[in-house]
Amino acid sequence: MPRDYTPLTSPLLVPGTRLPAPKRDAARLGLDSPAGDLMTDFLVVPPATIEPGATVDEANQFMIRRAVRSLLVGDPSQRVLGIITANDVLGERPVNVALERKIAYTEVLVRDVMTPAERLEALRIEDVETAKLGHIVATLAHAGRQHTLVVESRPDGDFVRGMFSLTHIAAALGIALEAPEIASTFAEVEAALR
Repeated sequence: MPRDYTPLTSPLLVPGTRLPAPKRDAARLGLDSPAGDLMTDFLVVPPATIEPGATVDEANQFMIRRAVRSLLVGDPSQRVLGIITANDVLGERPVNVALERKIAYTEVLVRDVMTPAERLEALRIEDVETAKLGHIVATLAHAGRQHTLVVESRPDGDFVRGMFSLTHIAAALGIALEAPEIASTFAEVEAALR
C-alpha cells in the first residue's frame, strides 16, 4: 500500500556553518580499541552477496555500486559458497580462465575465480568479542589478506556473522594501506600509525 510522504523543508545553509568535532575525539580509535567497533555486523548491515553464475563484470559493477571490495558468493538457500574480491575480478585470474577455456572475458563467471568456502578461514565471534583492532590487523597482515569473515556457531549451525576489511580499518585508524602494500608484520603496521 503506497504512503504519502511529504518532502522535508530544505533551507539554505547559513553562512559560517561549521563542521562538528568528532564525538570519538577523546577516545580516538586505535590498535587497542575493541575489534567489534569496526566489524561489519551482518545482523545490522546486510552482506553484499552474488550468485556463482554471475559474470565477473557483473560482480565488479555490483562492488562499485555497493562501495565494497568483496562479495560473499551464496546460493538461494543462503549457504556461503565462497568469496570474490576486487583483486579476483580485476587481477589476472579472469584473464587466465578466459585464455585457458578459450572463452571471452565477458563469459568468465564468479564461480571460476572465487575462493571457495572450503578454503576460507574465519574468526570466531567469541574471539572477536575479546580482541583488539591490533589483533585483527595482525591477523590480516599475517595472512596477506584484505578481508576476514567472522563466524558465529548456533545450535542450528554456523552463520557468517560479519566481516573485517583492512581498507575499512585503515580508513578508521587514519592510515593508508593499499591491497598490494599490506604490512607483513605488526611492527610495520605500528610504524604506519605513527
